[in-house]
Amino acid sequence: MEKEKIKIKEIIVVEGRDDVTAVKRVVDAQIVQLNGFSGLTVKSIEKLKALSERNDLILLTDPDYAGKKIRAVIEKNIPNIKHAFVSRKNATKKDNIGVENASDDAIREALSHILVSGASDKNKDPIFTVEDLVENGLCIGKGSKEKRLMLGDMLNIGYYNSKQLLNALNSFNITRSEFEEAMKIIKEKYCKCKEIQLYV
Repeated sequence: MEKEKIKIKEIIVVEGRDDVTAVKRVVDAQIVQLNGFSGLTVKSIEKLKALSERNDLILLTDPDYAGKKIRAVIEKNIPNIKHAFVSRKNATKKDNIGVENASDDAIREALSHILVSGASDKNKDPIFTVEDLVENGLCIGKGSKEKRLMLGDMLNIGYYNSKQLLNALNSFNITRSEFEEAMKIIKEKYCKCKEIQLYV
């Protein structure tokens, strides 16, 4: 039986035509297509800014380098834009990484965890520091990249290198308890993976 489409009042901003098709399978909402990074012109940004004055926007880009660049440029121009993330593992088919590869359930999951950046609040003290990343093996040592990938998926914030991760944790108002709970699960999973490898 086909699941009912989710009604979303916000306008969803995606990168390309195939992303529109994938999201429309799941969602009843207005969707705006950017045409990738090359489609990110002064004119298209001005159009998005005008749209954002009358509507809330949700940004759903591909979980790759270009998707991150697009997200950064748009957020700089529209600081109150909402964010949704499809995990890299759910958006990858062979060598292709994109929202269009995500299953209906993965898209539903992404759109059920909307984040708003708090980056515009410059007076707020950051919750997380480099020490948090070091103590939890997220920026140095073996397995730090894998742990960051797992953390990004669990907190629905996408994948980042260590410097970007610190900014994302503070920008998206992740709480200390959410972070600690996720790290506890990651450490358990990671230790189990290491044990399995030792016995293989």
